[in-house]
Amino acid sequence: MRRTKAEAAETRSSIIASAERVFYDKGIAETTLEDVARDAGVTRGAIYWHFANKTELLLALYDSAPMPHEDMILRELQANPDDPLSVLERTSASWLDEMSKDERRSRIYTILFRCDYSPEMAGILQKQREADASSCQFLLTAFKGAYEKGQLASSWTPDVAARSFLWLMKGVYTDWLRFGMQFDLATEGGACVKQLFSSFRRQ
Repeated sequence: MRRTKAEAAETRSSIIASAERVFYDKGIAETTLEDVARDAGVTRGAIYWHFANKTELLLALYDSAPMPHEDMILRELQANPDDPLSVLERTSASWLDEMSKDERRSRIYTILFRCDYSPEMAGILQKQREADASSCQFLLTAFKGAYEKGQLASSWTPDVAARSFLWLMKGVYTDWLRFGMQFDLATEGGACVKQLFSSFRRQ
């Protein structure tokens, strides 16, 4: 029984890896589950044993590469609670550097950015909305901490600062993927972050 469970888990992982390759090469709309089965060397029945449809398979692919930034920021904030702005600036620079080197996560998010979000793919869009809402709430808490400590410039409110920071990070990463990684994400993205945080700080 243990061996059967292990084999099932291995087959599922193989299917997800094949979906990543085929979705990336052909796009989601042009890919069928038969294409994925062929790449994985399994039957279509094996695909349906693990995934009810293409959307469920794409959701599994999405879940296999979560964004690490919230855990990274939380650890740093707990270790350095007195200067949340410095923590956010430092961890975002580390995050950009990490993402620039993570080829698998870059492929998966390229697949998602190319998705046309037809009604069939509504579950994926909802997942991304939930992730954005979670990130925004998390960042709002951090910026409120900076505001309460008198560190946030008077021209910024915690809410606007959190959204601006989130949109900058999403925008620079999306453009980096969309345009073929034609600029240095860590260096140039980091420079944008540095400039933004300079405006956040009370002088």
